[in-house]
Amino acid sequence: MDLKNADFNEGLILPVIKPEGLTSFDVVRQVRKWTQCRKVGHTGTLDPKATGLLLICTGKATKQFDQLVTLEKVYQGVIELGKQTDTDDSEGKVIFTKSVPEFAEEEILSVLKQFEGEIEQTPPIYSALKIQGQPAYRLARKGKKVEMQPRSVFIKEIRLIQWKHPNIEIEVTCSRGTYIRAIARDVGDKLGVGGFLKSLIRTRIGQYSTDTAMSLDSLRESILSDEDRQIAQ
Repeated sequence: MDLKNADFNEGLILPVIKPEGLTSFDVVRQVRKWTQCRKVGHTGTLDPKATGLLLICTGKATKQFDQLVTLEKVYQGVIELGKQTDTDDSEGKVIFTKSVPEFAEEEILSVLKQFEGEIEQTPPIYSALKIQGQPAYRLARKGKKVEMQPRSVFIKEIRLIQWKHPNIEIEVTCSRGTYIRAIARDVGDKLGVGGFLKSLIRTRIGQYSTDTAMSLDSLRESILSDEDRQIAQ
């Protein structure tokens, strides 16, 4: 896709693959710089450790945010059993450990099935959800007690890709607002051994997928001229 002559203010939706280590807003900031478009945003945050599909909207396309955020999402993740962290992912401090038995695959499938459909899910305390006007993660980092209220989310399907002790690899098709970290935590609880989200990639948002998305490097090459790239370096 050659975007060198694109009118970003008129509005484009750019499917981008977010690399590990960047925040979703880091990607927005880069695209804003490359396009020189004042209005740029994304339609669903990925944690810094997570990778995969991020929809970036520019200019008039930002008016489609309300529709885009409601699209069905698909994730692939790895749950490591036997440990629980305070963030429910690999970035957190380990707060619980337990030996993991050799569960039969049928046991794993039975537990995963319990999370399909409309469920009540308690978001991680290290999340961007607001509590009294402040993101929960900021309060948690200050050592303040954070109580998250359960929310209703819809999980269309959880597919077991592989069970290889102590890791469960899954694919989740779900609604907006679903925390895969919370699924990892709760699956570990159901199995009685604890668990956290070891890795995560978002592969699809509605009709958009990683198969047709661009890496950040490819996007940069497509937007900037040779001269602009030299200046940006």
